[in-house]
Amino acid sequence: AGTGRMELSCGVGGSAAAPPGPGPPPAAAAVPPVPPMEGEEYESLPSGASLGTHMVAGAVAGIMEHTVMYPVDSVKTRMQSLQPDPKAQYRSVYEALKKIVLTEGFWRPLRGINVTMLGAGPAHAMYFACYEKMKKSLSDTFQHGGNSHLANGIAGSVATLLHDAVMNPAEVVKQRMQMFNSPYKSVLACIRTVQKTEGFGAFYRSYTTQLTMNVPFQAIHFITYEFMQEQINPHREYNPRSHIVSGAIAGAVAAAATTPLDVCKTLLNTQENMALSSVNISGHLTGMVNAFKTVYQLGGVPGYFRGVQARVIYQMPSTAIAWSVYEFFKYFLTKHKLEKRA
Repeated sequence: AGTGRMELSCGVGGSAAAPPGPGPPPAAAAVPPVPPMEGEEYESLPSGASLGTHMVAGAVAGIMEHTVMYPVDSVKTRMQSLQPDPKAQYRSVYEALKKIVLTEGFWRPLRGINVTMLGAGPAHAMYFACYEKMKKSLSDTFQHGGNSHLANGIAGSVATLLHDAVMNPAEVVKQRMQMFNSPYKSVLACIRTVQKTEGFGAFYRSYTTQLTMNVPFQAIHFITYEFMQEQINPHREYNPRSHIVSGAIAGAVAAAATTPLDVCKTLLNTQENMALSSVNISGHLTGMVNAFKTVYQLGGVPGYFRGVQARVIYQMPSTAIAWSVYEFFKYFLTKHKLEKRA
């Protein structure tokens, strides 16, 4: 996680970011409950794992998720543009990537990746650390150490707040760098210009939209992942193929369902001048309701699903990567700890 992440929406959800987000993004979703394994509860990282271990596992999952599919995320941002330059109109993800590379240079689809990596590491580290810590203490309260779905839900929601608080400014800068004819020469130049001309609030203009998107994204994503695991991995063993397939399907379903919110988020982040002036909006567009109205004025109902193909193509591998990396870390650490005990 357009994160999302897991914006794993960070969207794992969710450019995107859904938490891991995308969100995550992504970009990231709550970790599914599983039965105990050889006396050690597999569902969480080993009880002896330090806060640092949670953070490293989460950071690696987040950075991998966001960087591997970054060029497709760039295309998604362009496709969501409500009044694109004629030179920046694309029929498909492949055609868009080809056109961008041929006309704007080989590295253009990676523009802004550095700010994404800088944001995804700490955002995902905080997400997983907060999630694991809260889940454990709330489960102890609700079910005396058992697995509580309510605890998982609350922990995931609070972790999403933290994840998006870190990731939102990075998303704003990233999406402005990704746009066609972006006026910013570098990430630092973009940060300085936005701060000077629009104020600090510009970095959080889409924060409520991001949260509005990530909560349903994570819910749909989590439920779908759980359902798929029940079908193809009923014993909840460590099975990389099942984590990849479940993660990909969960990411696709959640991404498609939350595309309208993602289009609104992109508009709030990029503040497209041509699009806004055509509907007589002067100054800066703020708020979810205004964004929804503006998207409808500019593109009708189809406007809400601009870039849906790119979003799904981006989210499927992103979520699969985030889940498989995170599940691998959990398995590896649990196994390592059990071996040391033996």
